[in-house]
Amino acid sequence: MANIGSFKKVGLDYQGEIVTLSVQAKGVRIVAETNRSNDAAPTHRVFVGRAEIGAAWTKTSAEQREYLSVKLDDPSFTAPIFANLFDDEGEDTSSLIWSRPRKASND
Repeated sequence: MANIGSFKKVGLDYQGEIVTLSVQAKGVRIVAETNRSNDAAPTHRVFVGRAEIGAAWTKTSAEQREYLSVKLDDPSFTAPIFANLFDDEGEDTSSLIWSRPRKASND
């Protein structure tokens, strides 16, 4: 697992940055979606400037902790990036955590 972003909650939205070896994006906004077309539609949209680079869905962990499941995509990516945004305990910040998907076993 790797922390690839840090965010601060502003109302229903989040503002922060995403930093990896190939991505250095400041001014990232995760904005609450107010016009969802159905229950499966994203609860949030992810923007850098005017460009939409992803979407997020509100989920609840086994420990009953709410978080955002985030999908980031951009023409410069070879594949979408999946990560989870968790509130930092005892802080007013949140961390975007990425972990490499597990390969399916051929058992």
